[in-house]
Amino acid sequence: MAIGIISVLMFFMALASAFLVRKRGADWVPVHIPALLWFNTAVLLASSGTLEVARKRLAHSDTPGFKRFWLMTTALGVAFLAGQMVAWRTLVHEGIYLASNPASSFFYIFSGAHGLHLLGGVAALIYVAKRNFDTAEITRTVAAEVTSYYWHFMDALWLFLLALLYLGK
Repeated sequence: MAIGIISVLMFFMALASAFLVRKRGADWVPVHIPALLWFNTAVLLASSGTLEVARKRLAHSDTPGFKRFWLMTTALGVAFLAGQMVAWRTLVHEGIYLASNPASSFFYIFSGAHGLHLLGGVAALIYVAKRNFDTAEITRTVAAEVTSYYWHFMDALWLFLLALLYLGK
């Protein structure tokens, strides 16, 4: 998992570096960040909270409680992704497209690449929820812990990207 997280981090840091260099161009037109992104961010942060509650329930052998909060986390992750799609549609409705200008390109690339990586996290959440760990080589507790590393990383990455987009106008 650590190698995967480092790879994703390197990818986004390369994009962030390109963003910071490219924003000095004369054709840079800052993108107005849709207000919905602040709500989406709150949803994503709430998902980290429910994930930690789920892990605590699992540590106390409360499997039904674990599953309830784990599925809540998954639903919040899906809600975040749906909210991002709505934010994209809002920008398209305003006439802001991927190719409108370099700033809009970076917005779509950052949010789209993050969304794809978060979709992988949703898949991992579903896998841990549905898998039968009775015959597995690892326990559900270990799988939940490893998945939580990735999920929390995706949350922190989103906060960084949102700050970069907002403050990098």
